[in-house]
Order: sequence, then C-alpha cells, then structure tokens
Amino acid sequence: MTSRSPTLAVQTLIDDAPLSRFQIATFLLCFAILVLDGYDTVVVGYIAPALKAQFGAAPAQLAPMFGAGLFGLTIGSFVFGPVADRFGRKPTLIVSIAIFALFSLLSAWATSIPMLIVLRFVTGLGLGGAMPNAYTLAAEYCPARLRSTLVAPIGCGIAAGGALGGLAAPHLIGAFGWQSMLVAGGVLPIILMFMLARWLPESVRHLVAHGERQAEARAILMRIAPHADLSDARLTLDEARVRGFPIGQLLRPGIGGGTLLLWITAFMALFVIYFLGNWLPILIQQSGVPFREASLMTALYLTGNSLGAILLGVLMDRFNPQYVLAAAFVCAAASLASFGHLAGHPALAWLSLVALFVTGIGTGGTMTGTNILSTGYYPTATRATGVAWTLGMGRVGSIVGSMIGGAMLAAHWLPPRIFEAVAVPVAAAAVSVCALAVYRARHPAGDATSARTSNEPRTSNT
Repeated sequence: MTSRSPTLAVQTLIDDAPLSRFQIATFLLCFAILVLDGYDTVVVGYIAPALKAQFGAAPAQLAPMFGAGLFGLTIGSFVFGPVADRFGRKPTLIVSIAIFALFSLLSAWATSIPMLIVLRFVTGLGLGGAMPNAYTLAAEYCPARLRSTLVAPIGCGIAAGGALGGLAAPHLIGAFGWQSMLVAGGVLPIILMFMLARWLPESVRHLVAHGERQAEARAILMRIAPHADLSDARLTLDEARVRGFPIGQLLRPGIGGGTLLLWITAFMALFVIYFLGNWLPILIQQSGVPFREASLMTALYLTGNSLGAILLGVLMDRFNPQYVLAAAFVCAAASLASFGHLAGHPALAWLSLVALFVTGIGTGGTMTGTNILSTGYYPTATRATGVAWTLGMGRVGSIVGSMIGGAMLAAHWLPPRIFEAVAVPVAAAAVSVCALAVYRARHPAGDATSARTSNEPRTSNT
C-alpha cells in the first residue's frame, strides 16, 4: 500500500452502507451477553429463600451477599474498561464472561454463606466487565443515525435476563435445588463463550486505532459493505486522536466536564433504580396496597424500564438526546413524587399506575440512554473506559440507593415522604444531562461525534 492509497473513514462506510446481517448477528450476540449478565446479576435474589432455609441464615446475614455482588460489579466496571481499550473488546468480553461463568459454577458448591459472599464478589467482577463492553462493541457497529435505536433494545437484555431467572426459578429450584440456578448461570455463559469466539468480531474501530491491524479491519468491513473497494484503502477514524492512559483522558480539557456530568447522571439514575428495585414492593404495601396488587404494580414499573429504553432510544436518534433524557427525568421525578400520595387510594388507582409506569420509563429507560450517550461521547481509544467508568459511577449510586432505603424505613419515614425524597436525585439527573447538552455545544472539539482530525479528511483519493 503506497502513500497515495485512498483513505476512508470507518464510520463513513458504516453510515453509508445498509444495515447488514453481519451487524444484526453482532447485535444479537451482544444482546445474549446482556441477557446472561442480567440473569447472573439477580440470581441470588431468587435463591435467597432457599439459602435462608438451608443455612438457617437471617436476612441480615444474607445482606452482605447482595452487597458483595454489587461491589464486584462496580470494581469490574472500573477495571475492565481500560483493559478493553488496551487489548480489545472481544477478548475482554470473553475473559469477563469466563470469570462470571466459572465462579457461578463454583458458587453452586458453596458450603456456607461467607463462602458465597466471596464467590459472589468475584462473580460480580466478571459481570461488571461484560456489560459496558457489550454496549461499546454494539455501538461501534451502529450507523450513527440509528445508534440509540439499535443499542437501546440490546440494553433490555439485562431485564430479559432477570425475567428469565424468575421464570426458571420455580421449576429448577423445585426439581433440583437452589444449586441448579447457579449451575445454569455458569453453563449457559460457557456455551456463549464458544459462540463468541467463533462469531463475535472485534471492534473494527479498535482495529483501526491499533494501525497494524488494517487487513483484519478491511476483511470485517467487507462483510458490512461487500460492494466497496477496500483492497487498496487506508482506513482511518474520523475523530481526534488521543494519547495517554485512558482513565486520564476522560478528564482532559474539553471533555472532562462532560465526563463528570455523565457520572453524576449515571449515579443518580442507578441510585433511584436500585432504591426502587429493592424497596418498591415494601413501600407500596406500606401505602395500604395488598401484596398481590403491590407485586403487579412493581411488574408494571419494570415493564416501563424496558419499554422506556426502546422509546427513548428512538427519540434520541431524532432529537437532541440530552434533552430527550432530561424530559424523561423530569416526568419521572414528578410521577415519583406524586405516586406516594396516589397509592392506596382506590379512586386514584389508575393514576397511580400511570405514575409508576412513567417512573419506570424515566429511570430504567434513561439509564440505558445514559449508557448510549457515553458510547457516542468518547473517541475509540477511550470509549470502553468511558462507558465502563460511567456505568461504574452508576454502580456506586446503586450501592448507596440500596442502603438508604433501609435507613429511611428504620427512621420511620412515611412512604409519601420517601417517594418525594427519592424524586430529588431524579430531578438532579435532569439538570445534569441538560448541563451536558450545554457543555457539548460549547466544547465540540472534544466530542467524538463532532471531533475531526485536522490532517485526515473523510475521504481522499490522493
């Protein structure tokens, strides 16, 4: 290849080509990763009653097991993002899955709660590494015009995995004991690992960023645009080059302010999601709603999470994505604050259901949207780190949210006051994501979606 070889920006080719079966297959594999990630994340919740019976454990003794998993998820997000930017998305995903598959299997043979606590922490490390890298890889194969629309349904894999665990639990635990749930959580990811090794591509953008892998990148792009003549092309990334350790690059001038705002948004969103995920059924019952109706209302909230992700994904591709998320956060804050006053009043039951559904859209849906925002904000060299650290900061919020609900109940707060208080971080997330829109408008040069290299045109024949 000579110095006069034509150059072609990778994203330009992906944007101009119709969506290929190769890309769809990649998205489905990323979805499968998140399904199994979601299953293994929540599996201990389904086996907790059986553990309590077998080991004679009190709820206070089981609590550290849940906390260890969340802590492992947080650390895994922080660690495996930089690893993926250095060594690639595909090998990092396979290693992450191998970790949570192996330690899920080992957990099935645990003989005590303390042993399970340790094993759940290590399992969480792998889970925390898989999720952000699946988001990143999927986003890097999306046409820019459809990024949010395509990535949002993939994010629903987490909820689908949790639902899969709920469907399997009565049958597996009843027939084979609690260990069978953990065995399934280990065997299925091992099967998926072989599928990923065979069919999952490395990120073509990562290959081009590591310039010695041009031939491999061209072979992949030929599967996306088979009619393109890439035999003599030099592939480029239509974005500013960055150098240095990925974590440090997240806070460099021109991009650091946006990073902090993404972290705040993710922290607040997952704070509320985990607060509601852990405490919503109890709070609804304390509002005077019978157990059966409380369970159905919780399911409606979770449905809003998934449908909201898809709806917001479509809207984010058509309007300013920050303002779409801000509007959803504002609606969720108002709905959540009003829900505590509506629940328990039969005459207002339909309004309480609407409020809860809107809350689901504006919490779970917006967290998926925040992850999508982070995939488009960072350049290729630091994208996995940026997405993973955004999610990691959200995980910190999830730990705080899980703990603070118990503190509020211990302090004898009434449900309406609790819902009003939890609406505050949702409103704070709305302010943060609006500020991100302003920041990106003022610092376009640092933004991966608008940054351009000064010495590499989009296409050239010279």
